[in-house]
Amino acid sequence: MKISMNVLAFALAANAGTPVAEPPASSAQAPQYEADGRLQLPADYREWVYLSSGLDMSYRERAGMTDHSMFDNVFVDRAAYRDFVATGSWPDPTVLVMEVRGATSKGSINKTGKFQTADLMGMEVHVKDTRRFEGGWAFFVFDGAQLAAALPQAAECYACHRQHGAVDTTFVQFYPTLLGIAEGHQTLSKTYREESAKSGEPVRETTANAAR
Repeated sequence: MKISMNVLAFALAANAGTPVAEPPASSAQAPQYEADGRLQLPADYREWVYLSSGLDMSYRERAGMTDHSMFDNVFVDRAAYRDFVATGSWPDPTVLVMEVRGATSKGSINKTGKFQTADLMGMEVHVKDTRRFEGGWAFFVFDGAQLAAALPQAAECYACHRQHGAVDTTFVQFYPTLLGIAEGHQTLSKTYREESAKSGEPVRETTANAAR
């Protein structure tokens, strides 16, 4: 996950400008499912490990949504983060949460640049659970609810992540504190390396201890 054009990039066009509900308080970090398979939105995700933020990111040329500016913030559960630091790979299970918030330049004493607003525009969860999901991973988009069913495997986001994810179908290339760790553990995908070479991205000399 960074997942813009992640799953939300496909869903936000219809829902941009419509804030979703904040999650209630809870302490569970492992994926929690209802009997019907729907995932509970992790309530304490903002107490997890923060990975990165993006501003108005998109993985395809798009002309729309020029009237909306948004930040996406990515968090991962602490157990999965510790395992990634040690191995450069995601354990089973792993839960990554991306929240999308409105961006504005108008407020208080701000004169330039943009900051995040309190408006929660969308929420996505990316779960690794090999016992439950085909291919090991599933996406969930929460549209103002606290429960969501997994998106079908035919959704475009799965193929995009499998093709371009730097580590295990996740967009570690957009997580600055994890990219060096994966480099040190030599877990970056061949496809990501090839895409980086084509884009002219500089080769980094990093170690597995980069984000410790």
